[in-house]
Amino acid sequence: MTSVLVVGATGLIGRPVAERLLADGRRVRVLVRDRSRARRLLGPRFDYAEGDIRDRTAVSRALYRCDAVHVSVSGESAAEMSAVEGVGTAIVAEAAAAARVRLLTYVSGNLVRETYGPKIAEHQAKIEAEDAIRASGVPYVIFRPTYFMDSLPRHVQGSFAVTIGRPRPLHMVAASDFGAMVSRAYDLPKIADSELAVYGPEPVTIQESLRHYRDIVQPGLRCVSVPIPAMAAANGLFLGGKFSGTLQLMRLLERVGERGDPSSAWQLLGAPTTTVREWCEHQVWATGAARPA
Repeated sequence: MTSVLVVGATGLIGRPVAERLLADGRRVRVLVRDRSRARRLLGPRFDYAEGDIRDRTAVSRALYRCDAVHVSVSGESAAEMSAVEGVGTAIVAEAAAAARVRLLTYVSGNLVRETYGPKIAEHQAKIEAEDAIRASGVPYVIFRPTYFMDSLPRHVQGSFAVTIGRPRPLHMVAASDFGAMVSRAYDLPKIADSELAVYGPEPVTIQESLRHYRDIVQPGLRCVSVPIPAMAAANGLFLGGKFSGTLQLMRLLERVGERGDPSSAWQLLGAPTTTVREWCEHQVWATGAARPA
């Protein structure tokens, strides 16, 4: 039975991955900064190791007797992204090499290695992480997912479902489908040292997805689209730069869209099947919310 350490298991994408690994019969240990808080969120089924991703001793201790490690972390500011995702992932990779872990899986981004001009802060941190993983000598799979459906609730601000700019259609993927792909990767010895684009089953714009979310999950929301220049001005004048990272990403998605060929990932690990409408319907079921008439 494969034993996997998940770093970032309380996060938006890390949690569904950890839960799928457990459902598939893996032994799952999670590295968390606050054991009590994480246990309240995730429940008693996981093996908890307390510590920060930047603490070499804590990471090494958490990796004890683990066959594999999955890293799914992020940060709010550029400095935090570099410290947590760049430096932190490098520490995990170094400890994984010392522990002779047989596979390290890492959640990167769809456009991280694409040529589009100066790198945004999120992508620069991911490049630092990827470089450290490759240098460690640990067999790895770097996943390059496009937009996650699970991010849609973050677009809700009060009674509004907000889109910034006009990003191109994206093959959004459900984190639960992604978790199944990660789990399958640990059963494929030949998958080592792979970089895989992860797409969902259909192209859909963020605006269209939010309309589905409104209609199915939160009737009464008003869907609005804010031009990037207007949002940038509000971010600087009234919001204290809170949306700077989001603005960088939306500019990029508006200009470039998504890139990569998901066929290798689909062939090796199975194609995600959940549509945006199905994902929204599952949210209603999971929360017990009333369906719209």
